Amino acid sequence: MVDDKEKNMKCLTFFLMLPETVKNRSKKSSKKANTSSSSSSSKLPPVCYEIITLKTKKKKKMAADIFPRKKPANSSSTTVQQYHQQNLSNNNLVPAPNWQGLYPTIRERNAVMFNNDLMADVHFVVGPPGGTQRLPGHKYVLAVGSSVFHAMFYGELAEDKDEIRIPDVEPAAFLAMLKYIYCDEIDLAADTVLATLYAAKKYIVPHLARACVNFLETSLSAKNACVLLSQSCLFEEPDLTQRCWEVIDAQAELALKSEGFCDIDFQTLESILRRETLNAKEIVVFEAALNWAEVECQRQDLALSIENKRKVLGKALYLIRIPTMALDDFANGAAQSGVLTLNETNDIFLWYTAAKKPELQFVSKARKGLVPQRCHRFQSCAYRSNQWRYRGRCDSIQFAVDKRVFIAGFGLYGSSCGSAEYSAKIELKRQGVVLGQNLSKYFSDGSSNTFPVWFEYPVQIEPDTFYTASVILDGNELSYFGQEGMTEVQCGKVTVQFQCSSDSTNGTGVQGGQIPELIFYA
Repeated sequence: MVDDKEKNMKCLTFFLMLPETVKNRSKKSSKKANTSSSSSSSKLPPVCYEIITLKTKKKKKMAADIFPRKKPANSSSTTVQQYHQQNLSNNNLVPAPNWQGLYPTIRERNAVMFNNDLMADVHFVVGPPGGTQRLPGHKYVLAVGSSVFHAMFYGELAEDKDEIRIPDVEPAAFLAMLKYIYCDEIDLAADTVLATLYAAKKYIVPHLARACVNFLETSLSAKNACVLLSQSCLFEEPDLTQRCWEVIDAQAELALKSEGFCDIDFQTLESILRRETLNAKEIVVFEAALNWAEVECQRQDLALSIENKRKVLGKALYLIRIPTMALDDFANGAAQSGVLTLNETNDIFLWYTAAKKPELQFVSKARKGLVPQRCHRFQSCAYRSNQWRYRGRCDSIQFAVDKRVFIAGFGLYGSSCGSAEYSAKIELKRQGVVLGQNLSKYFSDGSSNTFPVWFEYPVQIEPDTFYTASVILDGNELSYFGQEGMTEVQCGKVTVQFQCSSDSTNGTGVQGGQIPELIFYA
């Protein structure tokens, strides 16, 4: 057994580590113990019993399990979220005394150090000249979060610098990366996500880079697809590149008319002009190339002249398939643009009209474009004398897909009483917001076939969300209608689900009615 002296020595060791208030209480307890009987003097002081309870064989718990998070009385100045907000502006407010005790986990305590000068042992001057920001860092935390920082601070070629300049990264993007490293939080914004992806790639922070790519994929649209295509090639992200091509192919005219198209580099321009599956009229491709050339002249500080536009386009001009334009488009557009030489213009006119066609430098084979797919939701169709009638009422159905697709139009039934012409107003909505609509006419030959009605531009449809397809027809009151409708249809690699819509006031539902087909690109 351990004798009393040894026990008292152990108690003294712990006693010296206790706060003053506990020491004073322990001294009083020891004085009382000395005046008691000899039998009681062998007992340990009360404070020692408290210490002995620390010896346990129970399973260890994490700090967060032992101390559930509680808001301190003055929570307005001590919450992690407010430290984040303060540190985003690099206010460097001194934490409250004993701030370490306010947070149960190492992650939360680490987060207090985010963009904080407290204990900082390195500083970064981030951004281009004239737009720099000085940001504090802690080498150990940074090295744990990035192999590049580890090599920079602890590798064989590590340099002991107090200040490191990073001119090629935007301050907001660098802060987003630091927030991930310090706080384990991903905070992305549309205007900085590309710069954040660049920073994550540069400093090899793969999980943040993956989050950036996912963010870009979910926010991908015809407006930004061309710019993201250029960046995805730069960052070597093949999945994002493929997603960009899907959008550009299906919504080519919207993508080519977007402001972002003029911001792409020459190599990306060439790759788009070469694209065989580009789903656009060639006159739209030609006009988009001229718009890009105008902006490129400004980037190169060249005068805005026809000669300079042709100069910056270079050989890419011949990737535009001008001979495949409609004759009216060529005569009223490309031929009068001034970009083509007189000989080129004459040769292309001869290409349209002459039996013996001249050789051209331009590609003369039309693009293949995309082949639309049709999802037919009825197993049969019928007609009766008292239906299907149209008196300005709406036929509507809801649908959802499991993969991103682009709805190009609807297939509709026509007259069951011989040939007739219909006026159709088609519409596509998501949660009440109109995404696309068009008013057009189609001719029905009296058969039970479906007749396509197209949107002006294909509409992008995201997976696992219900959209509402609607049509208001005006024409022959009696038409064919579908029956034996299916709630789920497999169309190639795309699964489409259907459900009734509250917008339908003319009888169309899952089991029967109008809108027998969805026409889409996938």
